[in-house]
Amino acid sequence: MSNDQARPAVRISDLHKSFGSLEVLRGIDVEVGHGEVVCVIGPSGSGKSTLLRCVNLLEQPTSGRIWVGDVEMTDPDVEIDTVRRGIGMVFQSFNLFPHLTVLDNLTIAQRRVLRRGRAEAERIARGNLARVGLTDKADAFPAQLSGGQQQRAAIARSLSMDPELMLFDEPTSALDPELVGDVLTVMRKLAEDGMTMMVVTHEMAFAREVADRVVFMDGGVVVEQGPPQEVLGAPRHERTRAFLARVLDPTHVAELGRPDRAPEPPSAGDDGR
Repeated sequence: MSNDQARPAVRISDLHKSFGSLEVLRGIDVEVGHGEVVCVIGPSGSGKSTLLRCVNLLEQPTSGRIWVGDVEMTDPDVEIDTVRRGIGMVFQSFNLFPHLTVLDNLTIAQRRVLRRGRAEAERIARGNLARVGLTDKADAFPAQLSGGQQQRAAIARSLSMDPELMLFDEPTSALDPELVGDVLTVMRKLAEDGMTMMVVTHEMAFAREVADRVVFMDGGVVVEQGPPQEVLGAPRHERTRAFLARVLDPTHVAELGRPDRAPEPPSAGDDGR
């Protein structure tokens, strides 16, 4: 095993994040191995999305350290734009440029950031559109796509940058239920291909089936983590058992789709992570 492979793909140590007087993350320690799929679950406001956004410094940690591979993201001298090229992120909202075709959405960053020529960028983009089942949508505009198709296009856009790590922040929470399956199928295929993934999700069946490890968060801390058959099938902590009983109760199904959004501003009243 090479030195690069011996290191975790992601290592998070004693991570804290506050928004004013609101402490959202309170000492998080998590590692993600190369090729590992880690699903992060927990109630709204538990810190899940904030944790994910700290990994690529979309949120600046208050204290603690984060490494992606052998690069310390929290080093003040890190060349963050260079490191981010190897990290794909898919948000709740699709963030496609509405005035560009799907193909152009997939090639613009390749050409401007990676300096690829048009022909190479289009070849890579079309390959990734095929990968997510959107071969026939290259010339469509985002408004002509369903929500599920837009999310798959957003995944293809991230893949076109050749990431070594993919971060998914509730990628299905904004979708109608009938559109969720196609997005999860794409994510399953990525996992089968060995992509390293951190996934904040409320899809318990997906976590059970695809995750190598499940991390349950509540109140800004990691309550427990382990293989899905343990955390989801035989949780050790009462907080985990209470959460699972609630989200797996069909009378609370509507709550599963509530997005964990960042507070803008933090005084909005729910830390939303």
